[in-house]
Amino acid sequence: MENQIKLTQYSHGAGCGCKISPKALTTVLKSNTPQFTTNKLIVGTDSRDDAAVFDLGNGMGIISTTDFFLPIVDDPYTFGKIAATNAISDVYAMGGTPLMAIAILGWPINKLSVEVANQVVEGGREVCLKAGIPLAGGHSIDNPEPLFGLAVTGIVPLDKLKRNDTATAGCKLYLTKPLGVGALATAQKEGKLKPEHENIGPNSMMVLNSIGTQLANIPGVKAMTDVTGFGLMGHLLELCEGSNLEAIIEYHKVPVFESALEYIAQKCIPGGTVRNWDSYGEKIELPNNEMRFILADPQTSGGLLIAVDESSSEQVEQLLYENELFNGVIGKLADYKGDKRIFVI
Repeated sequence: MENQIKLTQYSHGAGCGCKISPKALTTVLKSNTPQFTTNKLIVGTDSRDDAAVFDLGNGMGIISTTDFFLPIVDDPYTFGKIAATNAISDVYAMGGTPLMAIAILGWPINKLSVEVANQVVEGGREVCLKAGIPLAGGHSIDNPEPLFGLAVTGIVPLDKLKRNDTATAGCKLYLTKPLGVGALATAQKEGKLKPEHENIGPNSMMVLNSIGTQLANIPGVKAMTDVTGFGLMGHLLELCEGSNLEAIIEYHKVPVFESALEYIAQKCIPGGTVRNWDSYGEKIELPNNEMRFILADPQTSGGLLIAVDESSSEQVEQLLYENELFNGVIGKLADYKGDKRIFVI
């Protein structure tokens, strides 16, 4: 009987599509309360980066991050693997190496058995093993909807730290995973996903972004972030605004799961896509308004968005190619001219 459980039936949203919209988050984070400040905090909330970084004083920084969400797939074990992969990604996006993880579990005890929860945690444990870190503890609560994630601690040499606000004009842009998992997850929740498409999204979401640690060794990698709930445009916009640049994106070069386009045509559009576009659409110029359904599609455990100086582009492309993550150049960055932040052509 437990094998017949479909976790997505127990949640109102899916994966990173559950994230509060960028516009709402701005209100949430607004504060007039004085904060404790220290020059040891290298990266905090100001830049909307992937994780916080604290200077240890010996040339190394501690990375701290957390991420959790509601089920994006029906299988508990797979859900655990995706949630853990997504959480650890924030460390890799900073160019760091993960050290350990703490589990975060919310579970509707009266609706789903603890044995199913165990499968979720086991999925997370397997990913931690693959990443070479211990799942060292955690916290759980009785919750109306199932949720799972990790708080992850990592480390990074400060001279190799990669941020989302340090890009420079002329950088080429790369994306390591195709877009469209939000649409695929919505199709699954609506019962429209074809059997031959069932593994496309999960297989992508379970790929660790560990390449980020290697990319950090390349000086020409000027900025890096992972693409998650705000969609490609949302995270690129953070990079552009933080670096005071604008971006030109060639739509036909953006990697996309072809099957996702099929379901978007069937109106399998996540609510997160609409919230994303409402938050930042006025800052983006599109030749075709329908493109927003891909470009603002909320990704769960998405790929790395990398800004690379021309001098290092060949080295980066070779590394991505060797790891089967090279999807071509999707665009470039330029000096901000004071109009739109992103131009899609």
